[in-house]
Amino acid sequence: MVAARKRARIGLALAGGGPVGGIYEVGAMAALAEALDGLDFTGFDIYVGVSSGAFISAAVANGLGPAKLARMLVENDTDEVFDPEMLLRPAFGEYLRRALAVPVLFWSSLRQYLSDPWHLRLVEAFQGLSHAIPAGLFNSSGIDQLLRRLFSTGGRSNDFRQLKHRLFIVATDLDTGESVAFGSEGHDEVPISVAVQASAALPGLFPPVRIGERYFVDGALIKTLHASVALQQGAELLICINPLVPFDSRLAAKRPLHGNRTPAPEHLVDGGLPVVLAQTFRAIIHSRMRTGMDRYRHEFQGRDVVLFEPTRDDADMFFTNVFSYRGRSRLCEHAYQRTRSDLYRRRHELRPIFARHGIELNLGVLKDHSRSLLSHKRRPDLATSASALDASLRDLEVWLEAQKA
Repeated sequence: MVAARKRARIGLALAGGGPVGGIYEVGAMAALAEALDGLDFTGFDIYVGVSSGAFISAAVANGLGPAKLARMLVENDTDEVFDPEMLLRPAFGEYLRRALAVPVLFWSSLRQYLSDPWHLRLVEAFQGLSHAIPAGLFNSSGIDQLLRRLFSTGGRSNDFRQLKHRLFIVATDLDTGESVAFGSEGHDEVPISVAVQASAALPGLFPPVRIGERYFVDGALIKTLHASVALQQGAELLICINPLVPFDSRLAAKRPLHGNRTPAPEHLVDGGLPVVLAQTFRAIIHSRMRTGMDRYRHEFQGRDVVLFEPTRDDADMFFTNVFSYRGRSRLCEHAYQRTRSDLYRRRHELRPIFARHGIELNLGVLKDHSRSLLSHKRRPDLATSASALDASLRDLEVWLEAQKA
């Protein structure tokens, strides 16, 4: 009698990327869940999340599958909806605390200047006033409040120790620069909702989150994915989703426009400081992530790490206005269709990898271009068909170029 093959330990690692990144991850997971037979996203052994990926991974680890999350974003058929506008509430408490410190800081700086006005420059003496600048513009406590409500019903839990599967939420200790994986031993008593809030506290936008006597900020400051956390926990197959890649405007300009596709500008500088900063941030974290992926291949030999991310000419991903309802639903559908296209394009590479872990790539699902996350009432059939056709043509171009090489 042949012994039954032991099931592989499977992990999921989700990177950050703000509301845009989280929505993209939901759409990508919905495509993967449909096309990979034998894979249950709510039954993974290990989940790792960073920043917005922490929000999504915590939800999936709590039994909210990709299809359910997609309906929450796209169809708005439930009260359990993440509203990105909750991240734009001013941090009035932080403003007040800093404002109350201004008089003390002012008189301290003035005394310092008057003590030696001939040698001490005015700007140098009053530099201490910079301590009154708020540590963040917006209040992120809505994340904690939303997740507390979400995880208090339906058999879910806000306690790492009560989950059926291992969940790790990574944040950065502001005072030491150390990465901390909440959910690991010694760091699992923190509510999941608070850990997610800390992991998503992007410096400058959100104040650091106090947990005990320590202050934490965005987990992506040290690493982009923190995939090593799952690999160190024994993951034999690790599925990674990174929603942020540098945008290539020249490559995007060569793609024909179909349906509601976002046109690519000739130069990103025309978008002003926000676009320049977005491109800079994406380039830094993507380069760092690629270095990490190369290291994992040598450090964890025999493990399979599969990465999914947008293409560099994806103008829809780069310029989507996530704060509009239409933008959120369109981005989720876009991520779904692009991941389906990516799976089909990489089918010869991916099929043997998944097969090693008892998972089958369903080509019939991928060839069905009628599939969509959108309801039939709101579904843009022509745009979806055009998008699928464009993706197929682009894949053909890539194949032809490879044959010439």
